Amino acid sequence: MAVVSGLAIIPVLFSAPASAEAAEVNYVALGDSFSSGLGTRDYDDSDCKRGPAAYPELWVESHATASFDFVACAGATTDDVLNNQVSSLESDTGLVTITIGGNDVGFADVITTCRIGSNADCDEVGEEAENQVRNVLPGLLDQTYSAITEAAPAAEVVVLGYPRLFELGPCGFGSISETKRERLNAMADVLGDTIADNATAAGLTHVDVRDGFEGNAVCADDPWINGTTVPIDESYHPNASGHSEGYLPALTGAIG
Repeated sequence: MAVVSGLAIIPVLFSAPASAEAAEVNYVALGDSFSSGLGTRDYDDSDCKRGPAAYPELWVESHATASFDFVACAGATTDDVLNNQVSSLESDTGLVTITIGGNDVGFADVITTCRIGSNADCDEVGEEAENQVRNVLPGLLDQTYSAITEAAPAAEVVVLGYPRLFELGPCGFGSISETKRERLNAMADVLGDTIADNATAAGLTHVDVRDGFEGNAVCADDPWINGTTVPIDESYHPNASGHSEGYLPALTGAIG
């Protein structure tokens, strides 16, 4: 019995004190509309369309944070991150998340052209944008990632990608043709692969959300991405389900 009693107290002797539990983190959410929550239809009073249904807010709800600075802004480019958002980072920032790059290559304009133009128009602007992705965007991303890691050297920096926007197959009256949808998804893959390569090369944590959104893009029975909407700026952005069911699980799966 003495041996049993001695073994029974081992968990008490070696259990971690409360102070050794996961420390609260200083979290800063950077990026564009896919981080700010444009598309979720519930926003603050700023022009940045930040909302409580955006994945950074949802992550904070279930994690211990010492501070949370939400500076992602709809329409942001890498220049905007460098000039207006990186200043929010501190030496004690522990976590940074970001989506960026789509606006630098005019993805919104490409979608607009594909929505109203011909298949040839769509293919032409898609090819131009892909050339920008391959030849210009890597340098912009490298500069942005370097500025982030310099400003927050102790932080885990998580770069989240973009989903493919469309399902193929039937999509109802007035929808973008399947040919154009396929072309736009191909462009999304070029963009996604470029972001993944640059984030990984920079030593950052990359989170690819493309597979997570599969089956729930525009034209799905249960879409997590808006189609053409009013107001128009919410079109082709993740809705509340896209953030709670797509982005949040992807982020949580990567970092807890």
